[in-house]
Amino acid sequence: MVIYRDMYYPPADSTRKLHIYLPDGYDNSEERYPVMYFFDGHNLFFDEMATYGKSWGLKSFLDGWEKPVIIVGMECCHEGQGRLDEYCPYPRTMFGHRIKPLGEATFQWIINDIKPMIDGWLRTWPHREATGIAGSSMGGIMSLYGAIAHNDVFGKAAPLSTGLRWSGKRLREELDRSPINADTRIFLSWGELEGGRMRAGGNPETDSAEARATWKMVDALQERGINTRVHCNLGAGHNEAAWEREVPSFMNFLWLDR
Repeated sequence: MVIYRDMYYPPADSTRKLHIYLPDGYDNSEERYPVMYFFDGHNLFFDEMATYGKSWGLKSFLDGWEKPVIIVGMECCHEGQGRLDEYCPYPRTMFGHRIKPLGEATFQWIINDIKPMIDGWLRTWPHREATGIAGSSMGGIMSLYGAIAHNDVFGKAAPLSTGLRWSGKRLREELDRSPINADTRIFLSWGELEGGRMRAGGNPETDSAEARATWKMVDALQERGINTRVHCNLGAGHNEAAWEREVPSFMNFLWLDR
């Protein structure tokens, strides 16, 4: 079952829709559930709601998966370059747009407004070990940032297609100054076709620009004791169809230790 709720988003003085998945049987039990928060919530469940007509197929996966979880998908701004502002924790310029970095403000909204509302309204396990965060592209940057900068809240993360060859340095600096619980799981992945420059005959899993940047981040995470898994999605690009293929892998790793 997917239900919807509008939430006020203070940094832009506007509202954002939440797309909330409840496991089968939720209404007929007293069970509590872990929660995973996703960026770009409109792209998660249904093709007809997705920006480019293709979703992650997350509802279909969860309906047949063995572990019941609550999913909270958070929509972004759909006007102009607003998404870049909301989903970037650091100043930078992208596509000719000088980003107003609202990423930390977005996390304050998640932590101080959305999560307390969800935990008060639904039957959740609110502790960090039962709270995850995920996203792709700019949402991937945010997911990794959240797992590092707000590790007291998020014990699991799936940053997909994060573009670490551009964002990795700032995120490693964030890691250096952040307290981290070793009981943290992070699944990092990228598509082979978005891996960037690689020498002829190189291995896309280790030798592309994105692969090298990702492994550098993994080394830094593992030095802090964090349990990581890395996946190069062979033949995949930067799109929802690619990220749908990653769903079983990151959900099984984060929640079932597989």
